Amino acid sequence: MTIVQVEAQVSTDELLKAVGQLSPPELEQFALRVRALEAQRKAPSRPRAEAELLLKINQGVPPEVQQRYDQLIAKRRAESLTPDEHEELLRLTDQMENLEARRMEHLAELARLRQTSLPALLKTLGIRTPEYG
Repeated sequence: MTIVQVEAQVSTDELLKAVGQLSPPELEQFALRVRALEAQRKAPSRPRAEAELLLKINQGVPPEVQQRYDQLIAKRRAESLTPDEHEELLRLTDQMENLEARRMEHLAELARLRQTSLPALLKTLGIRTPEYG
């Protein structure tokens, strides 16, 4: 975990500057935790089922799993994976895909509860779909 220095009283701009020092995986995890916090704060005003779904949707991949996955992806791109690392990457990829599939199921259920489409819900929640290509 990266440690960033901040003053005791920070403005949102200063906080954003400190967050900007995080590595990409840490930033992803931080953003997920912020969304989870936001969901918790909105939970009292939301029906219980929606609040529980929002918490599940915003539960991210554990930082150490994400970091190892990113390391193995980098080694694969550099064509320096060992056979054991390749097997580990395959297992982690399955794990990541399963987590994302469950997250999409929760999102679809939330869309159903809110009587909206999945794309509309994603837009409302500020969730971007990955661009492949």
